[in-house]
Amino acid sequence: MDGVFANLMFITLFSEFTLKVQSMFSSIFAQINTGDPTSLILQFFYLLSFFLFIFYGNRLQTYLMLREIGNAAGRLKGMKDTARNLAIATLKESTKEAIDPTPRIDHFLEYFTIMPASLDPTGIVPKLDHALDVRDQRFRDEVKLIAPTADDVKTNDIEGVLEVAISLNTIYRVVNHFYLLGKKTMSLYLIMQIQMQLPMIMEIAESYSVAIKAFADGQPIGDGAGALVAAKFMHGNETRKIAKDVVVAETQFEGRRLLVLKAEGPGSTVGKPGEAIKKLIDENEGKVAAVIMIDAAGKYEGEKSGETSEGTGAAIGGIGVDQYTIEEITLKYKIPVHAVIVKESVKESVSPMTKDIYEGTDIAVARVKRLIHERAKEGDIVIVAGIGNSVGIGQ
Repeated sequence: MDGVFANLMFITLFSEFTLKVQSMFSSIFAQINTGDPTSLILQFFYLLSFFLFIFYGNRLQTYLMLREIGNAAGRLKGMKDTARNLAIATLKESTKEAIDPTPRIDHFLEYFTIMPASLDPTGIVPKLDHALDVRDQRFRDEVKLIAPTADDVKTNDIEGVLEVAISLNTIYRVVNHFYLLGKKTMSLYLIMQIQMQLPMIMEIAESYSVAIKAFADGQPIGDGAGALVAAKFMHGNETRKIAKDVVVAETQFEGRRLLVLKAEGPGSTVGKPGEAIKKLIDENEGKVAAVIMIDAAGKYEGEKSGETSEGTGAAIGGIGVDQYTIEEITLKYKIPVHAVIVKESVKESVSPMTKDIYEGTDIAVARVKRLIHERAKEGDIVIVAGIGNSVGIGQ
């Protein structure tokens, strides 16, 4: 039945097309008989464009898409080269030795990480954690080889610069691959895959292009909103290192004991907040009234940057290792996890922090204080975790 229906549809469409062509020719012959040359020429060009569109419309569309992708690839190459040059310049400024970092940076721009096999998901989180630890240590060792005299803060900032440079290089290689492959095959459907995603790809690339300067200069970025909220709570209090690149400070609020943690600043790092929260809960034998997490989060179009929202659950990005650790330990002791987010766009998250986002952190502080007041009693322990990159944000 499906085949019969398809044949009937084809016959119907073909009949309509035939009638349309017959009508055009009849109109042309009528113009010839009336002797109107202007109308005749217009009809001729109309008929010619009609047939060109029928037989060459897809090819024309393919050429236009290829041109758009080619222009994007050219812009991405410029961003990638600018990021590379800035990484070289930053490393040269950070070392007193006459070492040319160009060869090592060019070698390192194509660094990659192979994720663990997920055919059997049991135990995949520790494998992911190990892979990321090895990657982070390799980045740090690479920076120390090129700039051995750089201090820890500058080393972290250089790592951020290299991360962005690698990301821009990867984006360019992917887009350029699809451009050359599409040009080679002239496959409309292959080209459409990358062309439809170009606006989002270019927005991310432009964000990284702005971000690399912020990392090089040690400026706070939008993603550091959560870290800034935590810094406002721990300001003036003594800190101690609790986990890799994470510090914690103890303070009081309305009779509640607060354990406030964030990535160790002002260098560019996000640390391992999952491990830090687990250690704090274990240190207090699970006697924690609540965990409150503050992080930057993507906003919808039309929403104002810097607005805040509340929710439940572990507010943290990444591939899920820290989120898994937090959920496991809070489930073990039945500790509620509350989330406060500061809204911002993808571009704002990696760009220098704007006034709207900075003012949004003050609102987030007020929301966290209200949550502490409502969700914990006097004498209770509350963990306040500021999640995000701590570049430019100290304790």
